Order: sequence, then structure tokens, then C-alpha cells
Amino acid sequence: IAFSGDGEPTMIPNFSECVRVAIEVRAEFGLANTKLVLITDSAGLDKVDVRAGLALMDAHQGEIWCKLDAGTAAYYRQVNRYFLRFDRILKNILATARVRPVVIQSLFLKLHGEPMPAAELEAYCQRLRDILDAGGSIREVHAYTIARPTPEAWATKLSTAELAQVAQVIRDRTGLRVDVFD
Repeated sequence: IAFSGDGEPTMIPNFSECVRVAIEVRAEFGLANTKLVLITDSAGLDKVDVRAGLALMDAHQGEIWCKLDAGTAAYYRQVNRYFLRFDRILKNILATARVRPVVIQSLFLKLHGEPMPAAELEAYCQRLRDILDAGGSIREVHAYTIARPTPEAWATKLSTAELAQVAQVIRDRTGLRVDVFD
């Protein structure tokens, strides 16, 4: 059971109530082993009601999957074109990872025919190390690429080999488990 979709699930005003209902439905249908996952851009992880929902998820073997697609604010703005500050996203991921292990989900792609620059990938790996060094726990990294057409023709998919190479760099620089989805 995933909280995800078009729009950020942590932005709804009653997130914790939604988690409670999902837990009740899961129990009612005898689905105790069914995974409960929040897939989030991390924008709302600092909200009081969201933190209450995360605590409910913790008590019911829930997982938090936080998106992190960049190592620098400039690249973050290019890839995500989002109005939130990159430092807020990092702060929210760290605060969440200090309470429970998180999964980091990361999109790797080509912009204008070029994969993520080496310096940016190194900065991304440093962000992961920063989380770990500050007491956060990262269970694993999900590295993926574009799966469907994008609105911008200049954003294109990495090849299987390119994505595997990115994943290996992340493993080498962080020591984290990296699962690849291409």
C-alpha cells in the first residue's frame, strides 16, 4: 500500500488519518504482511501531522522512501523544477532518517544528452554521506531512470550500462546498498 501519486502525499491536511485508515483496512483484510510505504519528495516531512503519520507507519512496519535527485541546489532546480529550497529537502530527509531508516529514491537521466556530471554525482554521494555522518540511517538507495515520455524532449533516459555505472559510483563512495531500476 503506497502513499504516492500525482502530487505530494505529505501535503494533504489529514495525512495521519489516511495512514490510520490504511492500517485498519490492511488489518481488516488480513494483509498484515502487506508493505505500507510513503513515497515522498520530502517537502512535508516536517509537518506535525505527517510526523504523527510516520510514527503510525513505524508501529506497523511502514517504510519511508525519500526522493533525492541531486547533490546541489542548482542541479535540483534543473531536474525537479520545484519551488522548495534544496536545503529544506535535505533537512527533512535527515530529520526523518534520524528516527527510522529511509530508502533514498533517485532519478538519474540525461539533460540535453548529457548524464549527471561527475562533480554533481560526487556532490550527491556527499549528501548521502552527510545524512549518515549526522546520525541518519539509509536502508538502501533506489537508482532509476526515466520510464515514460517526459514533457521536455531534452530530458532522456540513461542506458542500462550508464545507470549501472552511476549505481556503482554510489556504492563505492557511500558503502550503501543500491538497487537499480531501469
